[in-house]
Amino acid sequence: PDVRELKNFEPSTVTLMYSDQDELISELYLEKRILIPLNKIPTQLKQAALAVEDANFYRHIGIDLKAISRAFLTNMKAGRIVEGGSTITQQLSKTLFLSRERSLIRKIKEAILSIRLEIVFSKDEILEIYLNQIYYGHGSYGVEAAARTYFGKNVKNLTLAESALIAGLPKSPNNYSPYRNLKRARSRRNHVIRRMAQEGFIKRNAAEQAI
Repeated sequence: PDVRELKNFEPSTVTLMYSDQDELISELYLEKRILIPLNKIPTQLKQAALAVEDANFYRHIGIDLKAISRAFLTNMKAGRIVEGGSTITQQLSKTLFLSRERSLIRKIKEAILSIRLEIVFSKDEILEIYLNQIYYGHGSYGVEAAARTYFGKNVKNLTLAESALIAGLPKSPNNYSPYRNLKRARSRRNHVIRRMAQEGFIKRNAAEQAI
């Protein structure tokens, strides 16, 4: 597919119904998504997503050969798939253009599409699409809908710990949902916070306080 089509892409969003007193009375949607520009998303949420999903996002060309090699060695040692090497751009390519089948052909297509995306779009544009597109569980797509689903607030009001929990969800929304398994959700959140400290996004004492 031609990745330039994304320039005019309009994803499914929420339709809000108000009373004549301007009170919200209903939300209608196929996918619960509320689009929000990148500059309205808190820095700590963007950093949390990068730390846990793609720390080299601003340095690679769509695929991260170091991450792929590291994941390959980790999986070989474990004897099973325990770590992925996909970049944020690859995850976006798979979500928007490809099926979920696990095959070498699909991974090759994913890599080609990712490089094309990086040629056509800026890094910030790719990150904005990703944070508005990815599934976060319980019918919520994108970080604004996720913030409302899990914390009943707008994304701009999230704390560091709340941002970390949301950033950790895309890997497996069902497994890491605090509504389904609070212990597992907390463990995943703490992992994201520690990754943020390792990448230098936050100081160690801020990480420990958030945990």
